[in-house]
Parts: sequence; structure tokens; C-alpha cells
Amino acid sequence: MSEKLTVSVLGTGIMGAAMARNIARAGHSVRAWNRSRAKAEPLTADGVHVTDTPAEAVTGADVVLTMLYDGPAALDVMRQAADGLRPGAAWIQSTTAGLDGLEELAAFAADHDLVLFDAPVLGTRQPAEAGQLLVLAAGPGEHRDSVAPVLDAVAARIVWTGEDGAAGSATRLKLVANSWVLATTNAAGEVLALSQALGVDPQHFFDAIAGGGLDMPYLRLKAGLVLDDKLTPPQFAVDTAAKDARLIVEAGRANGVRLDVAEASAARLTRAAELGHGDEDMAAAYYASFAPDAD
Repeated sequence: MSEKLTVSVLGTGIMGAAMARNIARAGHSVRAWNRSRAKAEPLTADGVHVTDTPAEAVTGADVVLTMLYDGPAALDVMRQAADGLRPGAAWIQSTTAGLDGLEELAAFAADHDLVLFDAPVLGTRQPAEAGQLLVLAAGPGEHRDSVAPVLDAVAARIVWTGEDGAAGSATRLKLVANSWVLATTNAAGEVLALSQALGVDPQHFFDAIAGGGLDMPYLRLKAGLVLDDKLTPPQFAVDTAAKDARLIVEAGRANGVRLDVAEASAARLTRAAELGHGDEDMAAAYYASFAPDAD
């Protein structure tokens, strides 16, 4: 490693904790904050310094990375961190914030003289832990070297989508990609539910499509989590997937596009959460098929 950076990671859930570990293992000095400190404490075994406040975490940081629930949560935490932010620091904003959320975050970055990188990620728990995420990134080319060591520590591949992080080209691509992920996940659940309802062995379905254009490793992966009852710990939780589905619907509506499948995905995921599956893997949307019809 050519340069040791001080990196602040705000939000240490499934993704943030894995990213913090990999950044620390790459030799950087990492400070982490999480709303529930107990969830962040295990990071100390990897040399991460866990702080009590966001402001303490970001004080003197060269790079701040946010991986929080949504745009409003990221904005709230950055406001709490404001007194510790160093003008000119790089901000890797990896929260799936949606278009409106990112606009507010970009305004905050401008007000505090931060170099914003719009950098959501594609991947779940396992690739995050392995440092094999796909990072979709947008930000000023002249400052990319300042964040390259951090992105390299968490990513198998980085796709640069544009020069201006504030414009949200990476967030736009993330919403497009997530629309496919969520549609596929919900379709997998419906295949299993229909198989059960019709008395069809799901394996016969997989045998029928094996090796053809309809066969997908991701379909088999998500279906397997349901069939093998391995929905916890989640790779990506139902509650978070439902939030992302709503952001996709809102983005489509704001740009004159009707997204019927995304709306149905949001409804199924919300229903699964209401049935008590919010903390399980998003494949648990399967259970939405068995909820009673609303009156």
C-alpha cells in the first residue's frame, strides 16, 4: 500500500461492517460509528476504533464512507458529524439514497466543502465480507486517486459512471440494477409458491430449465435459501429491499415511467415484512404469497 489513510465508516450493518474490516485489513486507520454501538464493537478485533459519536469518527479523516439505511438517515448522521468534518475530505456515499436523497446529500457536501463520490455498491453479505463488491462510482476525476485505496479494499471491480458525483449517475445505475435484482428475487418466490400450490416438486422446474436461457444461478441461489430454510442471517434483508423498491418506484414516477413490476415487488416485500420476515433475507418475500387477501 502506497499511502495509509484515515477512514471513517458511518454505519456498520451487514455491508458497512464488512467494508470497515476490509479497509482496516488493507492497512488503513479506520474509525467506525454505528447507531447501536454494540453492533460495531466486534470490529475492534480487526483493529477498527469504534467511536461514540459520528463527529468523533470523522475528526481528521481523509475519507468518510457512509453506508446507512437511506438518504434521510445519511443526512442526519452527517449533520451530527459536521463539527468533525475536514474541509476538502473525500466523502464516499454508498447508501442507496434514491434521487431525491442524493440531491440533499450533495447539497450538504457542497456546504461543507467535501469532495462527494456517489458510490453505491452491488453485492450482498458474502461478497462484502470477501472484499468483492461491485462499486458503481461517480466523482471528479482529479480526486479519484484519493479514494482509490479505499475502493480497492472493498471491491472486485469499480465501474465509473461519470465525473460529477452530485449528478447521481451511479445512483441512477444502482436503481436500474436493483430493479432487476428485486424482480428476479420476487419471481423466484412466486415460482416456489405456485409450485407448492399446484403440488409440483420445485426440483422438476429446475430440471426443466437446466442449462437453457431461462436458467439463472441467482434464481437457484434465492430459491435455495427458502427451500433450505437459510433465510437468516440475511444476505440482504426484506426491510431494506422494500425500501429500495420504493425508491425505484419513486424514481420511475418522477421521470414519467410506470413500473408495475417494481410496484408489485415493493408491495410483496412490505407484506412479507408485515408478516414478521423483515429481518430475514429478501428471498423471504416468498411468504407474501400466503398472506390473506385484504378486505
